[in-house]
Amino acid sequence: MKIAVLGAGALGCALGGALAQAGNDVVLINRNRAHVEAIRANGLRLRQPDGERSVVVRAETDCSALGPVDLVVVLVKSFHTAEAIRAAAPLVGADTVVLSLQNGLGHEDILADAVGRERVVAGKTYVGGVMLAPGHILSGTAGKETLIGELDGPTSARVERIAACFAAAGLATTVSANIMGTVWDKLLINVATGAVSGITGLAYGPLYRIAEIEATAVAAVQEAMDVARASAVQLSYTDPRAAWTKAAAGLPGDFKTSMLQSLEKGSVTEIDFINGAVVRWGQRSGVATPVNATLVACIKGIERARAAI
Repeated sequence: MKIAVLGAGALGCALGGALAQAGNDVVLINRNRAHVEAIRANGLRLRQPDGERSVVVRAETDCSALGPVDLVVVLVKSFHTAEAIRAAAPLVGADTVVLSLQNGLGHEDILADAVGRERVVAGKTYVGGVMLAPGHILSGTAGKETLIGELDGPTSARVERIAACFAAAGLATTVSANIMGTVWDKLLINVATGAVSGITGLAYGPLYRIAEIEATAVAAVQEAMDVARASAVQLSYTDPRAAWTKAAAGLPGDFKTSMLQSLEKGSVTEIDFINGAVVRWGQRSGVATPVNATLVACIKGIERARAAI
């Protein structure tokens, strides 16, 4: 397939690198010029459990010199989605599919407004990546599941083709007939730990040793589950504590959530697409979400305070 990865940071490079190694025509798009130049000069360097390799793959800072592709994989930060998909117009042809693998909830609506709902498919991935240096990625793809599906439920030939392409690249990929349920399942994981980690500044080790934090996290997840049920979303979780437990499964004690990492860098977080999404959906469905609303307020206050430093 001809594939563009829009927002090819650590995760986008881990996925795009695997797809390129499998023989797909991949272009990595990232606004960071140093990152793009390093890939052009040395290939994409991937550090994996079985060793390190360099993958020859095209990299660009924008889409202006590119033409239509079969698949656009969207992995930009949530708050850049609208801007990024507008700038990616040269990538979108008559048969292009746009796949969001972003964290949080609400990207599909933004993408649909830009390119048409009929082009958009949704997904979630548990693949990991860490940026070691420009053009150099610690890639975690082995055994990490990716799920994709049509927004309205039934499977289709196009999502089966994308799943087969990903699977052939060593990416464990499943087609879901309940992709919005899958999106919400992953949202619960982010709701459980992102905001409480960002507010406290704690990595997973100390975070999981404080009973009051656990109680707050579980209450936030319960609110999200109540909102999902009121919105006729089919979840796989029945116990909010299970999301709190799964969030840390297999991760080291010094692991930091992306929300905490963003705050430490002085960046805006994706709070509006995680706990903020729960609050918005709760307002639509008439379900109160005071815990999530409080977490959103605290994170926004920290963002403002750090921006003023």
